[in-house]
Amino acid sequence: MSSKKIKNLLFDLDGTILDTNELIMRSFLHALEGIAPAGFGREQMIPHMGLRLIDQLNYFSGLPDASHLIPIYREMNMRLHDDLVKPFPNTVEVLQRLKGEGFRLGVVTTKIRMSTDKGLKLTGMYDFMDAIVTLDDVQNAKPHPEPVLKAMQLLGAKPEETFMVGDSAVDMQSALEAGAVPVGVAWSLKGEQLLREYGAVHVLQDMRDLYSLLGVESEVL
Repeated sequence: MSSKKIKNLLFDLDGTILDTNELIMRSFLHALEGIAPAGFGREQMIPHMGLRLIDQLNYFSGLPDASHLIPIYREMNMRLHDDLVKPFPNTVEVLQRLKGEGFRLGVVTTKIRMSTDKGLKLTGMYDFMDAIVTLDDVQNAKPHPEPVLKAMQLLGAKPEETFMVGDSAVDMQSALEAGAVPVGVAWSLKGEQLLREYGAVHVLQDMRDLYSLLGVESEVL
């Protein structure tokens, strides 16, 4: 299938267009202090990033229900947010250009609406988005196809005309199940190879790689 047919671009948020890695890890370390097993750290977090917060907290803590840790995590997350969140290189420029070229853009994330909007507004990307689907908007989070299907419905998009760009296996799984084209990002902490194993048709080395895939001239007008 030619990528020139693509008219819609959906993006995961954390680890894909927003560099929130340090924020997320510091929030987990704070919430799990004295609870997670000895030796718990960044390497243990990375494989599970992209899942729902409650699922990660349950797993990391070893508790059947770690929901009482969510407010502790979110308080730290909000406190550090504006100092630690930034867009990945070239992302703002690329999204602005693609929006101007007539592509429809959206975000599909397992974050709640409040923190999703906060990050997008902080980095100037909120107004580029024609659809935003958060954990608050669905019954089933990624890797279920529902979030991608909902975003495509909001855009009036056909699956075969839609890229779903993400940094985790759950992004690739959700895209495939929804019939969209899964696209990975090489700056994923989980590694490029994992994304290919889970079905990524393309892997971006730089956000500007979207220009050639979409048939857009790379020169800034």
